Order: sequence, then C-alpha cells, then structure tokens
Amino acid sequence: MTTTPARILVVDDEESILQFVSYNLRKEGYEVTVAADGDTALALAAENPFDLIVLDIMLPGTDGYEVCRRLRASSDTPVLFLSARDTELDKVVGLELGGDDYLAKPFGVRELIARVKALLRRSAGRAKEGADEARTLKAAGIKLDEGSHLAYHGDTEIDLTPREFELLACLMRHAGRVLSREQLLKEAWEWQYVVETKTVDTHIKRLRDKLAAAGVDPAVVETVRGYGYRLAT
Repeated sequence: MTTTPARILVVDDEESILQFVSYNLRKEGYEVTVAADGDTALALAAENPFDLIVLDIMLPGTDGYEVCRRLRASSDTPVLFLSARDTELDKVVGLELGGDDYLAKPFGVRELIARVKALLRRSAGRAKEGADEARTLKAAGIKLDEGSHLAYHGDTEIDLTPREFELLACLMRHAGRVLSREQLLKEAWEWQYVVETKTVDTHIKRLRDKLAAAGVDPAVVETVRGYGYRLAT
C-alpha cells in the first residue's frame, strides 16, 4: 500500500535556509512547499492542508509569531519555529502562541530531521487516538467532544482556540483533582520541556473569559495557590 508523504510548508526569508531545509526534507521523502514571507504562508495554509509548518520568526511584514497566532485561531497543525534568537523568552513567546517546538539557528540536518519526525509522529498519534478513543466529557455544566473539538454550555458553543480546548479537556478529564502548572503543560499541550509555567496562568485567564462569555461561572476553574488549578465538579 502506498503511503501519502507528509506535506510540509517551509517559511523563511533567507534563500539559503529555505533551500537547505526544503532540499533535505525532500530527500527524506516529504512533499515540500516554500514561502518567503508571512502573508504568503498564511495564504498557502488557508488553501492547503499541511501536516507540519517549519516557520522562521524574523520575517518581513507579518512575522512568524503573528503567523502562528493566526494559524492557531483555526488550526492545530504542528509548528516548528526556526530562529537565530535563542533566549528562553523567545522560546516562551513562541510556545505560548501555539508553537510545538523551537530550533535555534544554526542547526544541522540530523537535528532538523529528528525534530520534524518527532512532531509528525506526535501529530499522527493524536489523530489516531482521537479517531479510536474520541469521547464526550461532561463536568461543571460543560459538554466537551474530543472528537469534534467542540465544547458547549447548554446550547451555547464555547469559542475556544485549539490551545484553550486542550487545556479545558485536560482539566475536565481530571475534574476535581488539582493539577500543577507543569502537569498541564506536559499533559494538555505535550510540551517536552517546561520553560516557563506562567504561560499556564495566561491561558487560564483567557479560558475563564471564554467560559464567562458562554454563561459558565468562570470560578469553576479554581486556583490552588502555590500549586496549580482544579476544575470544580
């Protein structure tokens, strides 16, 4: 049986990097599309379903952070950030916006391919798990369908980004239990390493705002001081 190759969008304004990355990904058998700026990348992503996006941060016009933010409003396609900036703050910002991994320039072929394969495996595993074990969660007056990625309070849909949905699903799976910020980062978003746990606080605030807009008492997401959060049952 023929396996369809993964489709990867590579976005970078440096021609040498664009050629280096796309050439080596094609050698691995992937189908690669390239873009040299953020606006072109967004247009391509809107027209075509990609399995992974390799995204430079420093782009002309719409930068990589903004591209990722817009993508995350409607898509959970894995994003691998590329950047010459390698500070912890840069990584935190990228991951908070919905990035899945971060590769600092300069990088070697082996590390690039290893990161790409890991993200594609993780994404495929989530898709298979969703197909095999899709379930409906109910807690605190909220109904959440993990298969369709929709959540409701009564007949009102709760407008959630993919990151917010994953966070709420994790809290609902463990309703009544206190989860640390580290647990939420690793279980809800599958971050391989914890860089800054305060990002959880930012997303919890946004989640509470979304719950309140749908008529849910935001206090159902309880803060356990000095530890983490719990969804009241």
